[in-house]
Amino acid sequence: MKYKIFLTTILTAVILTTSCSQETKYNYYTGKGPESLGEPITTPVKVHVIYDNYVYKEGTQADWGFSVLIEGLDKCILFDTGTRPEIFEANFREMGLDASQIDEVFISHEHGDHFGGLGAALNMNPDIKVVVPETFSNNFFRIPETTGSVTELVSKPVQVCNGLYTTGVIGRAIPEQSLVLNMDRGLVVMTGCSHPGIINILEQVKNDFGKEIYMVFGGFHLMNSSEKQINEIIDTMQQLGVKKCGATHCTGEQQIEWFRQAFGENFVEMGTGNVITIL
Repeated sequence: MKYKIFLTTILTAVILTTSCSQETKYNYYTGKGPESLGEPITTPVKVHVIYDNYVYKEGTQADWGFSVLIEGLDKCILFDTGTRPEIFEANFREMGLDASQIDEVFISHEHGDHFGGLGAALNMNPDIKVVVPETFSNNFFRIPETTGSVTELVSKPVQVCNGLYTTGVIGRAIPEQSLVLNMDRGLVVMTGCSHPGIINILEQVKNDFGKEIYMVFGGFHLMNSSEKQINEIIDTMQQLGVKKCGATHCTGEQQIEWFRQAFGENFVEMGTGNVITIL
């Protein structure tokens, strides 16, 4: 009995050490919160779709995963890096992008189809700061450590640069962060996979930022949702102020078509090689 208690104590200590070690080793990303939203961005912001399940521009490759590059702000921000480093790099170069211009990369959640290409990005520019949810496991941090890249953690909503924020960690089963642009027409929400639920994310953003959501795009993780369920999600999106929608990646092919039909000319086509200009 004493031996079992001893083993349980040791195992508990090991688990706690493993799960908490990154919190003591890495600093937290700092900045203003959404309560200091400030003036919205009034100049165009460009979003380059580097990695996606679908091809938009000939010469780029589609694969299961997601990655976009955000330009036109005080910082150049990479959001997720797809699955396979060779495809990430090939698409990146085919699109004529410059890794030396990237300041930081935000990884939405700890699934390989969102951080698999990180090594390629850091090999092109090891000075890119890596920002991840505080819930990431120790195994992940071996990637930025290989290139000596700085890694920081995020827990709460925080400003990345003027007009751009991370939502902080949302969800418990699969914790995830999204990015939020404060534009003149409203908030623009960029999601990785929306594992906590796309509506849960949007409602949390509206609650934290106190402003209507104008656009949302990224993976919505709705592959098994029925047409009725999708229509209910669309209705709720519109109640939250959403005017434009770019469902892609893990949303599901049929489900994406339902979003496309519902939003019509306000559906934002994604796909590798596309450049979305947000005004």
